[in-house]
Amino acid sequence: MLQVHRGGAVSERYVIISADGHCGLPLADYRPYLESRFRPDFDKWVARKEAERSVKLETNFEYIMGWETSNEEGLRGAYDPVVRDRELDADGVAADVLFADADAVTGMGSPPFGAGLAAGEIEDPDLAFAGARAHNRFLAELCSTSPERRAGIALVPLCHDPSRAVKEAEWAAAQPGIRGVMIPTMWRQRAPYSSEVYEPFWAACAAAHLPVHTHSGEAPQEDYNGHLGIYLAEVVWWAARPSWHLLFSGAFERHRELVFVVTEAAAYWVADCKWKWDQYMGGGHTTKKMATLLAGKISKLPSEYFGTNLFVGASTMSKEEIRRRHVLGLDAVMWGTDYPHPEGSWPNTAAKLKADFSDIAVEETRQLLGGTAAKVYGFDLDALQPVADRIGPTPQDLGQDPARRADPGAPASAKWWLAEYGITPTR
Repeated sequence: MLQVHRGGAVSERYVIISADGHCGLPLADYRPYLESRFRPDFDKWVARKEAERSVKLETNFEYIMGWETSNEEGLRGAYDPVVRDRELDADGVAADVLFADADAVTGMGSPPFGAGLAAGEIEDPDLAFAGARAHNRFLAELCSTSPERRAGIALVPLCHDPSRAVKEAEWAAAQPGIRGVMIPTMWRQRAPYSSEVYEPFWAACAAAHLPVHTHSGEAPQEDYNGHLGIYLAEVVWWAARPSWHLLFSGAFERHRELVFVVTEAAAYWVADCKWKWDQYMGGGHTTKKMATLLAGKISKLPSEYFGTNLFVGASTMSKEEIRRRHVLGLDAVMWGTDYPHPEGSWPNTAAKLKADFSDIAVEETRQLLGGTAAKVYGFDLDALQPVADRIGPTPQDLGQDPARRADPGAPASAKWWLAEYGITPTR
């Protein structure tokens, strides 16, 4: 069976684009990518990281060694392009989006000085940018091997120095295969992302069509007294927080092409944010004053920015989030494997997809598994189709009935709050 897709006939196999993958060198291998003046500090940092790994091994030896030994070859795909392509093929993934911090178990695949998921914690701006640039140089090399299959996300420690951040973003935009940037999730004592000081950076990213990302991981650990549950309860909030700083400060009005993506911070929060934020715009007598105060900051309902300026890389979406797909937005949410992290679907992606998508319509599945990501990151679906024809799953592989059709009224009925609060959409 052939289907028409973006102007041309393609096979029925899914073009899967994982919106969340990770890459990174073994720590010591970053050394040649650093400017020589930072290498003494780097050597000390590596020694500290190795000591931290030793402590983790003492408390969790069986799990760590079990994971590393049973997946030894596949984990090399964090930095070896041949292995990475082989692992993607085995998972049925045609392309992926590459974030930093490949080792989520002991942190031995992190950018220098923690310039990836922990960049906000760095105190010295010079070290933050040095570590980011070292990773970005490696990333550009990795992505250049198969730029049609990779969307590298460069590190830009924005809150440490907005001027330097603009230059790094402009450099990243010129590299084949780099298709976005990641900024620190937390700005800590520095200016919040709603501040005017970041305007040149938003403008540069919008002009270069570089989606800006946060990725879950960082949180104020110093507040948690070692209680993991508190971290798990809050980490999503910290990653999502910059999105509403940009939205309600009017950044998407001043920079209409600016795209912001929250990755690996689930997607469940989007549903409640949409209806509650729309209510602020005058849904009911209690919020009329809020609508007046928000006037001039945004030109449409907050929910309407999802799918145009705001997106979510939801990683291995839960079945509940897939059930909520219409309120979350098929045009806003993207699935991912989180390779090579153990909390993701690799190396069992085929089984995960079959378990979660067997009762979902084919056209909706196509959008969640790759269509929206292709739009956000500029992937050429025609170039990826031969890869998918070779390794991609079919609807039958996912246990789907190809005759099942999506409910055309589902997206509208999912926006229950519009009628209930008497809110008029702008589009």
